[in-house]
This record gives sequence, C-alpha cells and structure tokens, in this order.
Amino acid sequence: MAGPLQGIRVIDLTTMISGPLATMTLADQGAEVLKIEHPKGGDHSRQVTGRRGGMSASFLNNNRGKKSVTLNLKDPRGVEAALRLCETADVVIQNFRPGVVDRIGLGEAAVRAVRPDVIYASIAGFGFTGEWARRPVYDPLIQALSGLASVQGGADAARPRLVRTILPDKLTAIQTAQAITAALLARTRTGEGSHVQISMLDTVLAFLWSSDMAGYTFVGDELEPARDGDAQTFVELIYQTADGWMAVSAHTDSTWAGLSAAVGRPDWLEDPRFVTVAAREENKPVRLELTQEALLKDTTENWMRRLTDHDVPCAPVLTRAEVYTHPQVQANATVLEQEHPQAGRIRQARTPARFSATPIGDPAPARRLGEDTRTVLAEAGYDAEAIDDMIAHGIATDTQESAP
Repeated sequence: MAGPLQGIRVIDLTTMISGPLATMTLADQGAEVLKIEHPKGGDHSRQVTGRRGGMSASFLNNNRGKKSVTLNLKDPRGVEAALRLCETADVVIQNFRPGVVDRIGLGEAAVRAVRPDVIYASIAGFGFTGEWARRPVYDPLIQALSGLASVQGGADAARPRLVRTILPDKLTAIQTAQAITAALLARTRTGEGSHVQISMLDTVLAFLWSSDMAGYTFVGDELEPARDGDAQTFVELIYQTADGWMAVSAHTDSTWAGLSAAVGRPDWLEDPRFVTVAAREENKPVRLELTQEALLKDTTENWMRRLTDHDVPCAPVLTRAEVYTHPQVQANATVLEQEHPQAGRIRQARTPARFSATPIGDPAPARRLGEDTRTVLAEAGYDAEAIDDMIAHGIATDTQESAP
C-alpha cells in the first residue's frame, strides 16, 4: 500500500480500541502492521456483537490494513517468534497493563536487545507510575477521573455525564499515532530509537485544558467552582426547531448581528446584556434561552437558509443513518465502500489525512485470525516443519483453523 509510511514495519501487540486504532492509522498511511493475536480467539473485539460472516464491525473498523499473526505469548516459543519479528520492526507498540509486558518477555529492554533503534510505544490507562498505574481501566473511568464527565454535565453541581462515545480511547489512538511518527522523524535525524509513553488520562487532560480549564490556568486566581446547575444551559449550543434540531454558534459581534437579523430581533443589538462579547458571556443563560425561543418558530431547513444568508455558523443535527449520505460528506469522499471476503460489502470512513506527494490507496480489509501466520513466520526464517510444530502445540494457528 502506498502512503507516507511505506517501508515502515510495525509490530502491534495491542487489543481493544486505543492501540488497534492507532496502528490502523499507521497502516492507512502506508505502514506494514503485523498484528500479533492469541491463537484462541484473538483480539477481544473479534468476539463482540454486530457481526456478519464471522467478522465483527468493531474489529473491521479498527484493524483494516494489517496482517494477522497468531502467537501464544505465554509460551516461550511464542515470545521467541515475536522477538524474531521485532528484529525487522521499526515500531513495537503494546497496551498491556504496566509491568505485564516485561513479565512476558517483550518489554522495551528485550525488544531493544534485538532492534536497538526501535520506536517502542506503550499505552497505559491511568499512567505508568503512582498507585493507580496498575489498576484496570476502561473509557468511562477516564472520563470520570479526568473531569470530562463534569464538563459534559455542564456545571459542577449538575449530574456528571459521559460523552456517549469512547472519546478517551479514540483520542489516545490519534495522539499515539502522531507521537510515533514524531519519534520516527527524530530517528531519521539522530539514528536513535526512543520509548513513547502515552496514558489515556494525560491525553484527555491535555485535550480539556485547551478549552475547558481557563478558570484554573492562572495560579492563585482560580475560579470558584460553578455551583449553578443552569450555568451552562445549552452549553452544546444545540437547539430545537419546529421540526428537529440544529447547532448554531454566534460568538463574535458579526455573527451575533447576523443571528439577530435572521430571527428578526434587531433589538438584541441594543440590549445592554448583549452589546459586547463579555456581556453576552456573562448573560449566557438568558441569551441562549432567547435564541432557543426564536428558533422554535421555524423549521431546520428554513433556519439553515436564513442563517447561512447572514453568515451565521450553523448545521443540522444528523442521525447516524443520515450522516454518511450528507452532500458534504459525499463531496469529501469521506466514506468508502468495499467488498470484504467474509463480511461482504462494508462501509467505513477513510483516513482523514490526505497526502499530495504520497497518496494513499484504498485500505486492505481486516484479516481473519491468523490469516498471515504462515507467511510472516516463513519470511522470518521458520521452515514449514517448525511452523507446523508450533501450530500443533497451540503456539500459533493457521487460516483454516481460525476460519469462521
């Protein structure tokens, strides 16, 4: 596959979402990714619901473009085979709980012994040090501990709410892919590898700080927590219309003037509560309540036309069933349809980055468990007899054994 990372080999020891999505991003951009899975069942995401042809949508959407190699890493021969693959790797990435990968025999020191300039990447939930480092972690726990659930709730006194997608997992995946490419770039300059460590907690806190922690930025001048449950009413700026929902954002003087004109309320421009950006921020609840009252009087389609005519940022709220057929999504060629050998015709989002000098082709579909085991081990120097013996002892599997 073409792309800016063509020629880069990645050994992927990760499971679930954050690691697999990070390595899929690298695969989409041209890297060769060898996904190492346990012979019995493989990545947990292979087993979840939402399936066709023996393939789950979750696995398809986080593991395309990779080769699947099965190795039992609880067996010394499986670890030995994994280390042999690491000899030719540019990147090794793992998301075991801190300490586990070293006990297995695939920690940074072991891998660097066979590939000194490797980029070794580790993903953790809460971090790599401290009493929380070894605790089990899932996305909702990070949303809770990072403050994201409180931000989503709207005010400190309001009921905390989860973002209804696994944002910490997916955000960590994006951050990890970017950090790995940065480390690869540094290696071209220095010739030295490095250990990239990323925690989900750190990632979400950094994400929040750019827009949601202004009141705690100036040391000594921290804001008192907002106790008013209505302090952030309509904080998402989603409004109900006569026939649906839409988003409208009028933060600047010009867009506030446009909104006032579009809804037929020129008096808002003379109201002392709204004459400046600061005044509108101080009087946010009443301002947003008035906006909601106005937008209930017409349909989303009509408001889209009138607000757009006045250059007010706006968009309809689309359902998941509507979004992939929206004209702008189609204009962007965001969604790709392909035939999958087992799952049939599937629909997925393309990788969002486009590269003019190294264009990316269509991604290869996600593979069946162990589909590439024989080929990859043979390329690593194992003869057919040795591979058969590993399969016979449950250290690896072949395609036939793992076929649905």
